[in-house]
Amino acid sequence: MSQDAESPPHTHDPNPSPPSDDPAIDLFVSGKAYRLTPDDLLSLPQILVADCYIVSTGHGTGGPFAFGGVPLLELIRRYTDEWNVVDVSSADGFWTRLDFDTLRQTADRPAILALSIDDRPLSRREGLVRLVVPQEKATALRQVKWVSQIQIN
Repeated sequence: MSQDAESPPHTHDPNPSPPSDDPAIDLFVSGKAYRLTPDDLLSLPQILVADCYIVSTGHGTGGPFAFGGVPLLELIRRYTDEWNVVDVSSADGFWTRLDFDTLRQTADRPAILALSIDDRPLSRREGLVRLVVPQEKATALRQVKWVSQIQIN
């Protein structure tokens, strides 16, 4: 992964079909690897964040939606107390980086690993597990569909 930590470029074409049938997420932290399923994520505390938008290159902006899921900061805290950045990657190769300050500053509308949209589970085509950053409304730089890997550094 070599994108600029400040403003990663969005360089891939829109991908309307799931790139993989495997919905598991590989989590890497402190030299250890974990494999998380959507059911594992559902066992963690969930929140609902209203008035979110799906921003997608080539597809425009959709919403507002109410997304339910695990706050990314909550997931990180379950595995480590010492970290600076987290990289969230999609099965289609797109990824984004979020740092501690960004996640801490958005505590009232946190970035989440969304598992539901408008009170129903996300379908595989919709991402099944997708990173939603509620503050993002104009670009698709931090919306990660089909989350497949999380690297905590």
